Amino acid sequence: MNDGKRTPWIVGVSGASGTPYAAAVLRGLLDAGESVDLVVSRASRLTLLDETGISFRDAHWREDLAAWLARGADGKPDTFDVSGALDGVRYWAAGDLAAGPSSGSYPAKGMLVVPASTAAVAGVALGLSKDLLQRVASVTLKERRPLVVAVRETPLNGQTLKHMVALDEAGAVVLPASPAFYAGATHIQDLVDFVAGRVLDAAGVPHELYRRWEGELGGATRSD
Repeated sequence: MNDGKRTPWIVGVSGASGTPYAAAVLRGLLDAGESVDLVVSRASRLTLLDETGISFRDAHWREDLAAWLARGADGKPDTFDVSGALDGVRYWAAGDLAAGPSSGSYPAKGMLVVPASTAAVAGVALGLSKDLLQRVASVTLKERRPLVVAVRETPLNGQTLKHMVALDEAGAVVLPASPAFYAGATHIQDLVDFVAGRVLDAAGVPHELYRRWEGELGGATRSD
């Protein structure tokens, strides 16, 4: 994965709708050869069950994660081959506030919260640390490491907007999960991958998840 000292990206999955975004980000990190520490909030398990039919269990996280990452955004199972990819993943239970990433001394490159619910945004902005996801985000900010918060909610009320400004002022990248169409999307997976790619862009992780703008009109309709 790297030079022998494991320094992962921490991915936090909150309860907002958008579990395919999280799956695409995780696949992108693993495809780039990155190590990943994963925190799945309790609320996100309900969303994952509702959106995919997958029950995410602490005792069986590896097989549940494999089923999740193999699933396409259109709901088709076994769309992606993730065999062997999970060797780079370490899982931490959301209620484990003594987990490694809860300390600033734990080596990490930064954190990606995707999708981020308004509750998660508020918790991180206010420094509540009510669960491991919020605690790790707070640690990431205090250690001046990259924090990308992929907000998935609409419309946004004034209080949430204030929380987002607070995160921006604290040094986080606030990245609404807003797909674009100039990349030539023809499938729901393309739209999901665009958002995931922008998350990875913000983290400085290389990927080929979407066609980049090159200053040429009509590029989205090219077949090459």
